[in-house]
Amino acid sequence: MFQKSPQLPKIAKLLALAACSAILALGLCGCQTSGLSDITGSIGSIGEKAETGRATDPRRDLATYRERHRLNPKDAEAAVQYGKALRAIGQKSQAVAVLEQASIANPGNPLVLAGYGRALADNGNFQQAFDVLGRAHTPEDPDWRILSVQGATLDQLGRYEEARQYYSSALKIAPDEPAVLSNLGLSYVLSKDLAKAEETLRRAHSLAGTDPRIRSNLAMVVGLQGRAAEAERIAKADLPPEEATANVANLKRLLSRKENARAEAVKLPVAAATNRD
Repeated sequence: MFQKSPQLPKIAKLLALAACSAILALGLCGCQTSGLSDITGSIGSIGEKAETGRATDPRRDLATYRERHRLNPKDAEAAVQYGKALRAIGQKSQAVAVLEQASIANPGNPLVLAGYGRALADNGNFQQAFDVLGRAHTPEDPDWRILSVQGATLDQLGRYEEARQYYSSALKIAPDEPAVLSNLGLSYVLSKDLAKAEETLRRAHSLAGTDPRIRSNLAMVVGLQGRAAEAERIAKADLPPEEATANVANLKRLLSRKENARAEAVKLPVAAATNRD
């Protein structure tokens, strides 16, 4: 039912892991989106209004919207917010199920389709997510946030050039939008063009100011190029000591996995030759 992404060598798989959920929420590794920043989100949470003025508690929201959804399963807003809360606590498959039912009860509702597509992407169902997101807006009234996440899903399918067409379209609507530039930078990471990735992420970082997700993406790319000390400086800049230490620790774990994957990739041809004997 879903299109499978092409097989990637081990080092490319690591880069994919690093840039993954760029689609959808950005953490230090560049993907807690939007990360596909949320970046990918930054990807930004598509179909979801940004919260301002107060911190949100996903477990409180879960209880609130679960009850609203139970009382009225056709309540589109309740379903979308319930799904968002489920994703926030890691119940991705359940979020997909809730929003799938909401999309059936509210056919054509762009808010529901956007939330459903995002949940599918978070759950790794990238081809289906791309298809659903395409129904959440129209060519006559495109949404740059959704275009950006569609690009991120295409990146996860290994369709990098197509993905960049979506980022280009998003940037025509929202010029110099840091969230889109961050996803574009991660696209270059996935195709192993680290110089272009760094250039794009530096631009995003300069426009986003202190956005921790985009800064973390930049630190990741700098580190992947072997400039560990510079990557650490970027990762901990302007942060409280405890948070800075945690960010640097996460960055070191990521780069350590990268080095291990590279070492394994170097060994593979020798192992293959031995097996032929």
